[in-house]
Amino acid sequence: MAEPRRIAIVPARNEAGAIAGVIAELRAFDPGVDVVVVDDGSTDRTAELAAAAGAAVVRLPFNLGIGGAVQTGFKYALEHGYEVAVRLDGDGQHDPQELPKLLGPLAAGEADIVVGSRFADGSSTYRPPFARRAGIAWFARLVSLLTRQRVTDTTSGFQAVNRLGIRLFAADYPHDYPEVEATVMVFKHRLRLKEVAVQMREREHGTSHITALRSLYYAVKVTLALLVGVFRRKAVPLEEGEA
Repeated sequence: MAEPRRIAIVPARNEAGAIAGVIAELRAFDPGVDVVVVDDGSTDRTAELAAAAGAAVVRLPFNLGIGGAVQTGFKYALEHGYEVAVRLDGDGQHDPQELPKLLGPLAAGEADIVVGSRFADGSSTYRPPFARRAGIAWFARLVSLLTRQRVTDTTSGFQAVNRLGIRLFAADYPHDYPEVEATVMVFKHRLRLKEVAVQMREREHGTSHITALRSLYYAVKVTLALLVGVFRRKAVPLEEGEA
């Protein structure tokens, strides 16, 4: 049987120092994977270097934020007929050599969306700042309660999805601190989500925009959004041809 058409979606903003290496690692892992870099209003050479490295580049005219960039990538995957999409960040923290752990459950038909978790088995060496670590733990507990399935890493941007996941995320993806809300949305649409343990590397280029104050703002805002979402009418799975 022919392998499914697959694409790597890489949202990036001002990642000129890392983006070429990310693309090279993806190609070394899987020469058959296509790569699209969604340049989220960068003011550096991110788009230029991504194109030079062989990726397709979608340039957003201004900074939409991570949710808008990710949804743009899934829209691209849907419109171009891809059957499997992986998402990883443009800063080099996600190691493409870990992708078989994510792709295996998809190929086996065990899940529609597979998330690489930094905390699934307790072996990760990743140690975020205290404020971020507290926020991650809070959302893991809250989302586990809301979905009635144990989840350990609701802020992971390392994912693999099948055609159902591509259609869902192309049609609807939260735009402001999106990963936590998107996890709940997956369950509301009755898609199957599975976590697998992965290692995450330290950032070598650039700096994170998530400060302690932003972490607090994030925790309050997203908690309210999740609680409001509980009272909305239940979602139903997207039918073929929708989106």
